[in-house]
Amino acid sequence: MRRTTRHPVEGANSLWHVYKTVPFWKVVKNFIVIQLARYTPFLGMKNWLYRTFLHMKVGKNTSFALMVMPDVMFPEKISVGMNTVIGYNTTILAHEYLIKEYRLGDVIIGDEVLIGANSTILPGLTIGDGAIVSAGTLVHKDVPGGAFVGGNPMKVIYTKEEMLKRDQQTSI
Repeated sequence: MRRTTRHPVEGANSLWHVYKTVPFWKVVKNFIVIQLARYTPFLGMKNWLYRTFLHMKVGKNTSFALMVMPDVMFPEKISVGMNTVIGYNTTILAHEYLIKEYRLGDVIIGDEVLIGANSTILPGLTIGDGAIVSAGTLVHKDVPGGAFVGGNPMKVIYTKEEMLKRDQQTSI
């Protein structure tokens, strides 16, 4: 189950209420910083931009590939552990605007996680240490540490325990 805070709205859909939920100039600043980071080839500079201007928690030696799109409205709700790789064109959302409400949720990505290209991570999720998310996955629920997941909808392909068992059988 995703952990999000629900905020009901009345009248027009929640996206019409966007600047009641987040300041306009914050979105403008975040958009500019994210666009700079999306295109820079310098990993250290991307992490610095994310930490300094977006207030994201980014661990040491973490790599954001080209075109990664962190949440433009609430990037401070994103935390990425150490030595993690976020693949090309991945989107990390900490909000979702729906018809009758909008939702906010922290996204916690652990240490030594690999997220494949073109994946989308929804708000209110935790991806455990050592997990692998295959390319093109819609991450709509928590991912256990060490698990390998993929698909749309996302499914656990194998858990850490299954992988260890398989490795032991092949080494005999």
